[in-house]
Amino acid sequence: MCGAAATSEAARCEHCGARLATVACPSCFGMMFVGQEFCPHCGAKADRKDSTEAAAPELCPRCRVELNAVLVGAASLRECPRCEGIWTDTATLQQICADREKQAAVLGMAPPVLPEAVMETAGQIRYLPCPVCGQLMNRVNFANFSGVIVEVCRQHGTWFDREQLRRIVEFIRAGGMDQARAREKADLEEDRRLAAIDRAFGRQGVSSGLDYGECHSGVSAVADLLLGLLKRR
Repeated sequence: MCGAAATSEAARCEHCGARLATVACPSCFGMMFVGQEFCPHCGAKADRKDSTEAAAPELCPRCRVELNAVLVGAASLRECPRCEGIWTDTATLQQICADREKQAAVLGMAPPVLPEAVMETAGQIRYLPCPVCGQLMNRVNFANFSGVIVEVCRQHGTWFDREQLRRIVEFIRAGGMDQARAREKADLEEDRRLAAIDRAFGRQGVSSGLDYGECHSGVSAVADLLLGLLKRR
């Protein structure tokens, strides 16, 4: 618009305020300058256009401006023209995750560095309303350990701040979903193991006629005796 220099990470011109980048990559959902034919992050050909489907207006949960309906590749998304956040319904997000897992399996891509967790203080946390129902959304660490904190309405969809969806795609291509499933399985097995131990000790306590209150009193008495001996020395 004004010809001034701009960094590749800038969303708007610092001089005239014109928008410089948009979510356009159909493969990684990375930010790229308007007019670029190929994504600077993954090299995929740009494929973004405004959606022609009539849809009820929805407001950005951060900026409170109307979201634009866009079609990025085969994914129908809602995009904020101000903060460049992305709203996706549950079915679309599931399809994006499934497609990226298939890509990783077929291409055998070398895993990139997984995203680092974004540390926030209590004063910076802001719960956002769902663009559809207006209820406050839950803040969720995507896949429990990706480090990308997204806002989720269980009924309607997920809100991604600028570049978060690209980081999720990188996480998936790095095998993050497989790691998440493995961790969940390990946690379930550990819970079962601990439950089995509790049941075993519970049965032992009942069969031996031991009373846990009496056991606790006995341990306390031993502790008191030891403290008394130490004081005498």
